[in-house]
Amino acid sequence: MKRISLFFALAAMLIVSAQPVFAGNFGTADEAKAMLEKAVDALKANKADALAKFTKGEGGFKDRDLYPFCGGPDGIFTAHPTLVGKSLKDLKDKVGKPLGQEIYAAAKDGAIADVSYMWPRPGTTEPVQKLSYVTKVGDQVCAVGYYK
Repeated sequence: MKRISLFFALAAMLIVSAQPVFAGNFGTADEAKAMLEKAVDALKANKADALAKFTKGEGGFKDRDLYPFCGGPDGIFTAHPTLVGKSLKDLKDKVGKPLGQEIYAAAKDGAIADVSYMWPRPGTTEPVQKLSYVTKVGDQVCAVGYYK
């Protein structure tokens, strides 16, 4: 009986101590919003340079699973780690929701909105709840998403 209790106590300690490490692997809502605000400032300062940095993940624009992505007035990704040149406006989430259309509809100059959708975490295939903060800067619709 003592062995079983010791086993469960050790297992509980491992689970509790591993929790912060797991949580630290993903960005938070506050970090996503702060990155979007930083992206807005970068776009206003130099649009071409900012879009290049977003795509390459340079200049603090890649933090774990957080990164900005943008689309132009034609609905095509202008910044994204892998989707530049593809349609953001036609993008659907992993359960068929018209994600790109919702992002474009929510984006307003000078305001930050949010769009919720289902997307797999990096390295997985099972879709989970994700939320992107969305705004518009000039002719660019930009967002940074985090997993809930």
